[in-house]
Amino acid sequence: MKLHLAGPADIKLFTGYAEDHVLVNKERFEGSIVVIAGEVLSDWPVARFEDLDEAHFDYFLEMRPEVLLFGTGNTQRFAHPRLYRKLTEAGIGVEFMDTPAACRTYNILVAEDRKAVAAILISK
Repeated sequence: MKLHLAGPADIKLFTGYAEDHVLVNKERFEGSIVVIAGEVLSDWPVARFEDLDEAHFDYFLEMRPEVLLFGTGNTQRFAHPRLYRKLTEAGIGVEFMDTPAACRTYNILVAEDRKAVAAILISK
């Protein structure tokens, strides 16, 4: 599916997604990524949902987003709350969604000038 949303050229938005990839500003990513308004980060070392641990969520603490949107693939899955407890204690909302919903929600929040981060898990 392709997504379209008008916005400044330097803002990173999802422009498409499929089971094995996402498009950010029409650039294809086939591995897990983190998207914030100004950049795409590919150094988040998560390959499978089952491998998530606290350190994978601690990665987002310094970013200080309002909300972390966690795209879990074609099926919505939920991590144990102890894994992201530090985020909720810091006042950061954590939402687990299927990847298409996370992409759409991220685009809406960024268009509203909200500080959202999308963590998209793409398993190979």
